[in-house]
Amino acid sequence: MTKEGVRRQGKHCYQINYLGVFSVARRRRLAHNAGMAESRDTVGNTTPAGNLAPYPVAVIMERVKLDHRWASERWEAKGVVRDVMPAGSGERVIVSDGKITQILFPGFVIKLHPDEAEGYLYNITSPQPKVFVMWRMRDEVARPERLSVSYHEGARWMDAEETVGGVALPPDLVPWIAEFGAVHYKPEEKKKKRYASSRDKGVASHRDGTS
Repeated sequence: MTKEGVRRQGKHCYQINYLGVFSVARRRRLAHNAGMAESRDTVGNTTPAGNLAPYPVAVIMERVKLDHRWASERWEAKGVVRDVMPAGSGERVIVSDGKITQILFPGFVIKLHPDEAEGYLYNITSPQPKVFVMWRMRDEVARPERLSVSYHEGARWMDAEETVGGVALPPDLVPWIAEFGAVHYKPEEKKKKRYASSRDKGVASHRDGTS
């Protein structure tokens, strides 16, 4: 793994300038990873142990009323926190002061996929690791649809014209993501250098009209 910087231009609002070096104990699995059996997500799909975050999360969406000619409000993802609400709970308003409204959306899980390993490592070694929240307006409310901790996946959502917000990653999830990323990250193989042969020289001479 190198420290070579990567910059994304245009509408992307995040720039990862380096991939830092970190140590992960590969032989000793984290306790919460080792102890997890297969789980089922909110739609009943089976998720292998280790791919699912050690706890469910809830997303906080915030609406701010604006005194503006062209817009009356602004929505944004405000945070991701541990979900302590009973299973099956619906969203609820947690802040309402006339100008600012915050709604808590429970019942989300963060899942990791081997082919996103590089994106996870870029994210957690950046100065401010994020949870990327993709959300859409439904019934005049900004509702979170999907979560990811992969920098690459968040960028793809933005390329697809989705609305994406980046909120602070809970620090206690970093070791879990780092272990998974270190196990599944496979750097691209370097292409072998091909040196010119006498046959190549002959072809070049023929093209140049020197022979």
